[in-house]
Amino acid sequence: MELSDIKKVGPKTLTYLNNLGIYSIEDLVNYYPYRYEIIKRSNMDEVSENDKVIIDGVVESKPTIFYYGKRKNVMNFRINIGSRLIGVSIYNRGFLKNKIVIGNYVTIIGKMVKGKIIATDIRFSKLSDKTEVDVIYHESNNINSKELREFIKEAIKDYKAKDYLPENIIKKYDFLDKYSALLEIHNPSSSIKLKKAINLLKYEELFLFMFKIAKLKLSRTKVPGLKRSVDKKNIDSFINSFSFELTKDQIKAVDDIYNDMTKGTRMNRLVQGDVGSGKTVIAFVALYINYLSGYQGALMAPTEVLANQHFINIKKFIKNVNIEILTGSTKKSDKKKIVEKLKNKEIDIIIGTHALFSDDVDYNNLGLVITDEQHRFGVNQRASLKNKGITPDILYLSATPIPRTYALTIYGDMDISNIKTVPIGKLEIITLLKKNSEIKDVLSMMCKEILNKHQIYVIAPLTEENEEIDLEDVKTLKNKMEKAFSKVANIELLYGKMKQKEKDKVMNNFKEGKTDILVSTTVIEVGVDVKNATMIVIFDSDRFGLSTLHQLRGRVGRNDIQSYCILICDKEKERLKIMTETSDGFKISEEDFKLRGSGDLFGNRQSGDMNFKLADIKRDFKLLLSAKEDSLEYINNKEYNDKIETIIEKANNLD
Repeated sequence: MELSDIKKVGPKTLTYLNNLGIYSIEDLVNYYPYRYEIIKRSNMDEVSENDKVIIDGVVESKPTIFYYGKRKNVMNFRINIGSRLIGVSIYNRGFLKNKIVIGNYVTIIGKMVKGKIIATDIRFSKLSDKTEVDVIYHESNNINSKELREFIKEAIKDYKAKDYLPENIIKKYDFLDKYSALLEIHNPSSSIKLKKAINLLKYEELFLFMFKIAKLKLSRTKVPGLKRSVDKKNIDSFINSFSFELTKDQIKAVDDIYNDMTKGTRMNRLVQGDVGSGKTVIAFVALYINYLSGYQGALMAPTEVLANQHFINIKKFIKNVNIEILTGSTKKSDKKKIVEKLKNKEIDIIIGTHALFSDDVDYNNLGLVITDEQHRFGVNQRASLKNKGITPDILYLSATPIPRTYALTIYGDMDISNIKTVPIGKLEIITLLKKNSEIKDVLSMMCKEILNKHQIYVIAPLTEENEEIDLEDVKTLKNKMEKAFSKVANIELLYGKMKQKEKDKVMNNFKEGKTDILVSTTVIEVGVDVKNATMIVIFDSDRFGLSTLHQLRGRVGRNDIQSYCILICDKEKERLKIMTETSDGFKISEEDFKLRGSGDLFGNRQSGDMNFKLADIKRDFKLLLSAKEDSLEYINNKEYNDKIETIIEKANNLD
């Protein structure tokens, strides 16, 4: 059966379904509701302003339609509810006019506003007198929940549901079968059965995800690594040449990486550490190990500013080695030369952005890929290298520390090194909570830093004014900063919608000390090192997750000067107190995980890593741990492998 076989699904409706991400019957059947509403008749004598209303009545007047704006309309009519007449208005449903006939019975669902009902839905067939459950889907302007319910009802009749869970697990947890669960989630018969259905579908998602992770890790341990023979004494000698000592966690991370790169199997390691913990130095040591092995190394950063910073810094650490940089703004003529040098192995280490892995870039013998901050080396890049016959070691760097229990599960396909110890001599950033009424104190502190020739970040949560939300937008905030400091400071603006070249120019001006105050949204790059920046002021800080605030705080304190983070807000001060009590990113992320779930911790992870329809990493973490244990047992116990091929196929096809 195809979508086009469903009654009332013509070419236009098919396009509308596609816009919702529905391309097949399977997509439609697995398009789950996002909430449920109890339908219970309202007692109109007890209804107050803005209350939800569900009421039956008989159409008393012909509907009239008023058109406004572009293709917008409001339809008005009256219904008789027995005790009185009541007006009904419904927006953008003018196409229902011919169905609203005097004397016909209707059920109106909506909200009571100034003595009349603003309807959200009109039902033309009488609803049951029993309490019913209304299933609500994510809609578009062209398709509503009612239409989706009808399409799904028809599609599911002959749908052959595949149970991806092994039989022993279905028995273990007394799960519903897949088809029954799908029927129940789209048309609940009871709250108990609905919970069982959701539990089965969540668990299936988590099981397939953990199965995929386990298979990836298992397959990686079977992939032969590059042949390396590097004397550890040479690495120790290199580290001893630094002007500072590595912390114990940095030394442990170096040992982990050295062992990975010399043991004969492919490395796939995540180094996660707090802001300013020294992950970049670890990356340079890994590149040096790789260089001594005779292989090329690549370090990929998310932005050109960060790539340039790495390029400048690595040349201070690794001398007499051919190092180049390649980014999107590299001149065509220069890029051609660099690509040629890479082919001829005239480059040992290449630093850059995603441009490093474009189709026209070929390596001679790439042995190590390091990706820094905010993104992972994606499936497409890995496939691109594999197609070129290259299977390098992979090292990820992350400045968003994740509690070990969560990391071992979510990043289960990787080995993990944690850097918690703080470099010697690093001062703790003083973090203060301030109310908006204390803004004069904040401005006074800022003025002191500017007069001391230091630089300041000022962060706003919005890029444009929003009349409905009383928050500082970035442009308004810049105007306020100019009123306060125009005579003593140069002020620039940075936000997401700016072109990349403009962003780079603004960031470079700040790095070079040409700008005293940078007013920005959260687009300021993680890892960018402006040593003279000693203060960050974050407006409406209650709008941010704790991990995001910690990342922002890490933009300052990158020197031996006392630095400050000022959080301005009038609410949620209890939640934000932890920011004043600790600088430990692991503690903060654990608290954030409890409060907000995985979204703020992991940012935009690689597509497919956690693209769940129902499951939530925070809320369903115990379920995830069970799925992890069950998937490992299933892989290792051949007696249970009743559906192994089907499960592998489904897991491999996760987006």
